[in-house]
Amino acid sequence: MKLYHGTNADIKTIDLSKGLAHKDFGKGFYLTPDRATAVRMAEKKARLFGGKATVITYEFEEAAMNSDLNVKVFSEKACVEWFLFIDANRDKENEKPIHNYDIVKGPIADDGVVVQLTNFRERIYDAEEAARRLQDRYIDQQYCFGTQRSLRYLIKVHVETL
Repeated sequence: MKLYHGTNADIKTIDLSKGLAHKDFGKGFYLTPDRATAVRMAEKKARLFGGKATVITYEFEEAAMNSDLNVKVFSEKACVEWFLFIDANRDKENEKPIHNYDIVKGPIADDGVVVQLTNFRERIYDAEEAARRLQDRYIDQQYCFGTQRSLRYLIKVHVETL
């Protein structure tokens, strides 16, 4: 399976220490099976940080999902468990990682999700209502590779500067 990483420069070697801690699924290397999503991310990173919009294509051995790795797969639609997982990962008061998964797969928390996270944190909605309000939206999918062990299943196959 092909996975794409949108960025602002080629990445010679994946360095997990450069990942940000308070992302959807925690610190890690994020990819998507949707090239258009990777293109949007690359353009955004280049706009914000300079460099050139770059999409890196990796081949992912799907057998890894059923290997010795610790993997968490969320449904493709928003659900309460996914919503609370993202909320906990994005909570800057959590100084330590909230999980020990090698790979996490699930929906990307886009702007609509951020609105619902704010509503949840401000107690406008409970988690069930916030997740329900996201049910009818298509949310792009993402994979977070959070450990060196998981990276051995990724093979870089192409770099494209947009």
